[in-house]
Amino acid sequence: MFKRIRALIIKELQTLFGDPQSRVLLFLPVILQTALFPFAVTLDVQNNTLAVLNHDAGPASIELIQRFARAEAFTHYINLQSEQEMKSTIENQNALLVLFIPVDFSRKVASGQEADIQAIVDGRRSNSGQIALGYVESIIQSYNNDRLVEAGQIAPSQIVLRHWFNPNLNYKFFVLPSLVAMITTISVLIVTSLSIAREREQGTFDQLLVSPLTPGMIMVGKTVPAVLVAMIQGTLILLAAVIFYGVPFEGSLVLLYVSIFFYAIAVSGIGLLISSVCETQQQAFLGVFTFMMPAVMLSGYAAPIDNMPGWLQMVTEANPLRHLIVIVKSIFLKGSSTGFVLDHLWPLLLIALITNLAANWMFRRKIA
Repeated sequence: MFKRIRALIIKELQTLFGDPQSRVLLFLPVILQTALFPFAVTLDVQNNTLAVLNHDAGPASIELIQRFARAEAFTHYINLQSEQEMKSTIENQNALLVLFIPVDFSRKVASGQEADIQAIVDGRRSNSGQIALGYVESIIQSYNNDRLVEAGQIAPSQIVLRHWFNPNLNYKFFVLPSLVAMITTISVLIVTSLSIAREREQGTFDQLLVSPLTPGMIMVGKTVPAVLVAMIQGTLILLAAVIFYGVPFEGSLVLLYVSIFFYAIAVSGIGLLISSVCETQQQAFLGVFTFMMPAVMLSGYAAPIDNMPGWLQMVTEANPLRHLIVIVKSIFLKGSSTGFVLDHLWPLLLIALITNLAANWMFRRKIA
């Protein structure tokens, strides 16, 4: 039995690695995404434009504007002259944020009265706008505290922030561990979903059925190459993250590879299920993308799971990508214990069992 499965595995590996184009398709996307994602996929607000309409021109407003101009989040500054210009600046997306300082701002500050500043945020870029607004509020708070100290008063209590596991909030520390899960998902799905569909298109599917291989052996022979591809690609991203990007790796390599192994089996079951249903490779590709988009959206990568409705949070438990992202980030940045990893590993085992049984059942049903 093992010799027959090994022969099928060797055949699949020769199909994957024997063709130069296949090798390029397997490893070039990993290199490109590892090189581009850490810089392109970021929530950091940098190199943005701040526009200010200052009707006051007093010493208080000038000092405050100088503080805004020195902020790292805003590398470009626009001095507006009219409210009409302020409107067109937002409409044409020339600035992420516009501040309006009223004519009596300095007078109110000098007299100790409450002096308001209006902030107008481009709602089309709401996420970046809210982050930028946080920077502006921090600058204003610092300005107010300095004014109180100059007046001999005690500044109000402040929150002293300390970020565990990612002290500098380096977004690469979040992206690259998650990239291990994202890229291995795409690769395993493509390798497995195209396998049986490719056999049908090439006319070798009937030869596979008359060979001394049971449907279960065929499933195993199709799964092992995908798992090997996942391990290789995961290793490449791990090395790039640690060596080139300086992402700390605090946990256990054994736990990481065990998690990737069982995750690859779970996703292989989904890919084989897609491949068993589809007749052509084109249909298999569409099936992969049909699964991939909801899986990413419900994984916690793009939006926090805690922000989702309760019923949708329950649905995410069936998403293997959700569990691997938690495991990988925790192993990288936190050095999680075996117990923590096991809490997220057993759902992967359950998903792997269900998806592979479903793929095996569908495969038997299609050939019956």
